[in-house]
Amino acid sequence: MIANSIFVASLLVLVWAFYLLGELRFLAPKGAFLLRQYGTTVAWFAALVLGNLFAGILALNRKLFLKDTGRKLAHVEKQLRTGSSISDELSERISGGL
Repeated sequence: MIANSIFVASLLVLVWAFYLLGELRFLAPKGAFLLRQYGTTVAWFAALVLGNLFAGILALNRKLFLKDTGRKLAHVEKQLRTGSSISDELSERISGGL
């Protein structure tokens, strides 16, 4: 889930960067000056955007894909404790103390 979130966030930042490169073509003659003068600021801004996008996408992934996990795990634990309709080996391991 974390790897997928990093991938999507970095992909979005790359798309955004390529879009800006196309739109700001008129700044190309001054590129060396701008990079020397504002390069670290732009890099920090891009890193912050990447971090915020990652956090937002991770939260969205957790909300959408881990929706009823607690309830499902409680149901499985209840089945393991009663020994009904779940693998006998797993029930044996749980009751035997591993």
